[in-house]
Amino acid sequence: MKRAEHTPSPWDQGWLQAARRCPSPNHGPRPAGACVDLIVIHSISLPPGIYGGPEIEQLFTNRLDWDAHPYFQQIRGLQVSSHFLIRRDGELVQFVDADARAWHAGASWWRGRGQCNDDSIGIELEGLEGETFEAVQYDRLADLCAALRQRYPIRHIAGHEHIAPGRKQDPGSGFDWAALRRSTGWESACFPPATVAGESSTHTA
Repeated sequence: MKRAEHTPSPWDQGWLQAARRCPSPNHGPRPAGACVDLIVIHSISLPPGIYGGPEIEQLFTNRLDWDAHPYFQQIRGLQVSSHFLIRRDGELVQFVDADARAWHAGASWWRGRGQCNDDSIGIELEGLEGETFEAVQYDRLADLCAALRQRYPIRHIAGHEHIAPGRKQDPGSGFDWAALRRSTGWESACFPPATVAGESSTHTA
């Protein structure tokens, strides 16, 4: 009898092996019993609309030079993080162990629960809210969502604008939710109702 081959895990504990590690000090433990079932999509560019530089990683690791650009005065002293960043060229960077609590959502509410940092995974897309994103970013995002669902009981995915309406607008109108639904194959119930209004899906989670 042929011995079954073992498929190696894509995870090294809470670190995804396909991602480049850039550890952030901005994190903490999740509350006891937290059910990590939500993915939150964000967008970020520093300075706004400028891509490819080191500033995002510098911000998340508390190394940003606040005097390097006038915009940085608006966020001076900010200590934030996200679990993942997907750059315009598709590069995947991880800042926080996915088992830990990153500081990305702020005051928030979704699927009947507040404090979404406690039980969510934060994913930043390099981009400007309201503008479009690259095809390779959607491909990498779909792969990342699949990997996260292998490790956590993911049942919901939403934008920062959905969990903090009025306070946040990202990823914005340029983000193609229909494309993400197609690429993940996840059922419409996983997504914010506003992103599936008037549509039907034949996919199942």
